[in-house]
Amino acid sequence: MTTVYIKNGKNEKEEPIEVLIENDKIKAVGTNLNVEADKVIDLHGDSYVSAGWIDDHTHCYEKLSLYYDDPDEDGYKTGVTTVIDAGSTGADNIGDFYKITRNKKTNVFAMINISKTGILAQDELGDMSRLQFEPFQKAIDDYPDFIIGMKARISKSVVVGNGVKPLVVAKEFQKKLNKDLPLMVHVGTNPPELSEIMDIMGKGDILTHCFNGKANGILNPDGSIKDFVTKGIEKGIIFDIGHGTDSYNFHTAETATKNKIAPQSLSTDIYHSNRENGPVYNMATCIEKILHLGYTLDQVLPMITTTPAKNYKLNSKGKLAQGMDADVTIFNVEKGKEELTDSNGFKRTAETLVKPLYSIIGGKTYSIGD
Repeated sequence: MTTVYIKNGKNEKEEPIEVLIENDKIKAVGTNLNVEADKVIDLHGDSYVSAGWIDDHTHCYEKLSLYYDDPDEDGYKTGVTTVIDAGSTGADNIGDFYKITRNKKTNVFAMINISKTGILAQDELGDMSRLQFEPFQKAIDDYPDFIIGMKARISKSVVVGNGVKPLVVAKEFQKKLNKDLPLMVHVGTNPPELSEIMDIMGKGDILTHCFNGKANGILNPDGSIKDFVTKGIEKGIIFDIGHGTDSYNFHTAETATKNKIAPQSLSTDIYHSNRENGPVYNMATCIEKILHLGYTLDQVLPMITTTPAKNYKLNSKGKLAQGMDADVTIFNVEKGKEELTDSNGFKRTAETLVKPLYSIIGGKTYSIGD
């Protein structure tokens, strides 16, 4: 038995918190546990302790040529304990992705692309013959604990001339499955129109890239919110940030915030290029961008813990509670200045900086930066 005692920490509400980990589970959570353990991490009241951060939109299948990365570069090295790959692979190659990820320190899960090829090329939904239900269902049956969602990229360069047809098929697949899987939908340049896409999407479906700066986004040319956006939210469509190289715009995010349109989940859409060269870099930078909008830490943390855990039915993750998986992120929040850049090159200056210190995954502790 291996035990880890995190003492003198604080939660997102500035309240004292301590956590005892036994092997790969959380044994106890309290304000003053006063226990002995094999390893003690004393935070001296300076650092925050949260459930392990979950990034629900990454691209980390290393064998692709467009969007790829090492899950550990996106994960434990940045304070993220769980990454969910958003449709890099389909029925043809998701088994290989699964095998590769078994050797990673970061928890890795996947959404299966509705195209059997995954993102071998930008236009995976340009040929409708790639949407085949039987191999899709077989892959989900073969990897039931790995495949936790499905992904449809519904923008012009991906669907080519097929409009919303692939999304209609995705919803048909979703209904026919012998497992309840959430559907994430990527949106971008038209056609098809965002209004068409949101009309087909239903309650519990996840719209990623919700705050992009494209003409086919949530804003009218005069800066007002398009009418159908509010209707989509009211029927239960979940808004996910999905920052990415091209999909987060400060003006859109600020306008949405003023109009009380909030994202339910915060994800990076990270892969090697936007990690190395920006504008994404890591989850901490994306948190800084949301804090800059005026959200508080206790509003942001659920976006990367409880909400994605709920959306993807990761029932043993997302909370600091007895019996949950021992996935913990320890980080500092500091005053300072840092230039932030959105996907369109616009700048803002952050005055609240987020610095991850430790990732604990399945009870194993990793010091960030070592």
